[in-house]
Amino acid sequence: MGEAKKIPRHLQKYVVDQQYEKYTPIDHAVWRYVMRQNHHYLKDTAHHAYVGGLKSSGISVERIPNVTDMNIALEPYGWGAANIDGFIPGVIFFDFQAHGILPIASDIRKLENIQYTPAPDIIHEAAGHAPILCEEKFSEYVKLFGQIGSKALAISEEHELFEAVRSYSNLLESGTATKAEIEAAKANFEEKQAAVTELSEAEQISRLYWWTVEYGLIGTVEKPQIYGAGLLSSVAEGRSSLTASVNKIPFELQKVIATGFDITKPQPQLFVCDSFDQLIDAVIEFSKTMAFHVGGTQGLDKALRSNHTATIQYNSGLQLTGTLRRILKDEDGVAIYIQTEGPSALAYENTELLGHGKNSHQDGFGAPIGRIKNLKNPLELLTDEELEEIGISFGKNCTFEYESGVKVKGTPVQLIRKDGKLLLITFKDCTVSIKEQILFQPEWGTYDLAVGESITSVFAGAADSDQFYADIGEVETKPLVKRDLTKLEKLYGKIRSIRESMSNDIEAELAEVIDVLTNDYKDDWLLRIEIMELLVKYNLLPDKQLLLRKQFDEIKDLHDGYSVLIERGLRLTNS
Repeated sequence: MGEAKKIPRHLQKYVVDQQYEKYTPIDHAVWRYVMRQNHHYLKDTAHHAYVGGLKSSGISVERIPNVTDMNIALEPYGWGAANIDGFIPGVIFFDFQAHGILPIASDIRKLENIQYTPAPDIIHEAAGHAPILCEEKFSEYVKLFGQIGSKALAISEEHELFEAVRSYSNLLESGTATKAEIEAAKANFEEKQAAVTELSEAEQISRLYWWTVEYGLIGTVEKPQIYGAGLLSSVAEGRSSLTASVNKIPFELQKVIATGFDITKPQPQLFVCDSFDQLIDAVIEFSKTMAFHVGGTQGLDKALRSNHTATIQYNSGLQLTGTLRRILKDEDGVAIYIQTEGPSALAYENTELLGHGKNSHQDGFGAPIGRIKNLKNPLELLTDEELEEIGISFGKNCTFEYESGVKVKGTPVQLIRKDGKLLLITFKDCTVSIKEQILFQPEWGTYDLAVGESITSVFAGAADSDQFYADIGEVETKPLVKRDLTKLEKLYGKIRSIRESMSNDIEAELAEVIDVLTNDYKDDWLLRIEIMELLVKYNLLPDKQLLLRKQFDEIKDLHDGYSVLIERGLRLTNS
């Protein structure tokens, strides 16, 4: 058996204990019903990697998987699995995948939401995502997507929308929320959604992810196969996806990123790619439009709109991580000075510079961008001797001006170089100004001058995540509420035991459970399906079979969705 894939330190804080013992016999029955239905349907309609991928990823049709076992099972395919607590920010979700870790929410949908749930659950994230990851090209695509998606910049309104979606979805799945609470959460979600009026790169790449990894089809429009996790894990949408009721559109990057989605509703159209190579090419093509690739003032503007932690990289290689609060621009609209707010840090090649973490720059960091006047070569390439020639030497007061008009006056006390490039000059008694505006003054302490003429990359998150987020506490595992099983849960458990052990008294035991259901649980359809499966399979109690069929007819009238669920369950009683 292989070793479990290790989770990077900065992601470990989002990992929680699965608490496998929390699952009730009803939870396992929900899992089994969905998996039996999906396996029966998808074995002929899903991508060929699906069926073998289920077993390879440590997933059984019979019971909810243990995420620790999945972590070990996925290792030969370059993947691991980690248990997380429901929704996590998109940057973090993609970061897990960039490191080859599949984040899995451990909660399972309620019986009343058995066909579909908008909240992350283990059916979707384990049985939906894991099997196709065992396919080499798709695995390559998802990892690459994670590396690119984790850098995508959102706008501040999208961060607020994320929190609203999380609250609304969790209430829908909780089973304990009042109608008023759900309506209030829905209203808040719709308000936040309406406030998002820009199409950020984070939203565009989220759409690409949604219409591929979550809801993708592969092959031809006339004869597609399913590979998207949302379709592989939904009893309803998986089946409807290949019918004429859902429009099939040939995959095209621009069409995909122009098409929004609503996680609370079935998808009206799906995109069909011809191969996973096409998806790899598409995400690479899209990445060329992103701030991490383009940099410049355009990238800085995106970071400013995000109002969240971002990293700004100079052409020297110096990386500034923080929340961008201000950009000074020249008359042509080109950024010439930037200012972050709150804890900031400096890094090089994604490794924090010694002495320049958040503790050193708790109140933000200001930095000019551009070339120094009358300087032939870039500042970052000058040797100590060349610096002295232009008046920059230790212990001596100096003054110089950028072509933008930013002036620096102070005494150099330290230089930081990496790989032959000058990254930082620390000044004491320093004043930084432009025209009449003071950008830094001596009373504020030492001034660390970022060296670099241009911004080559801007991306979401921190350059050195392990260091920047080191003080953020771990997600607390919800306390396990220990309680005795209800009478109904015990009945589900008894049927599971009968199915697994097959005692000599099976007829008497089944008859006893049927009698209790008949008297006390007139609307429970799922346990009756499991009982009927045993009766048909072993040709037992024909009179009880007739009774159950009569009860099924009565239960179908109780809810619009019961008829389809019952009929589909009965079709598999012989398998």
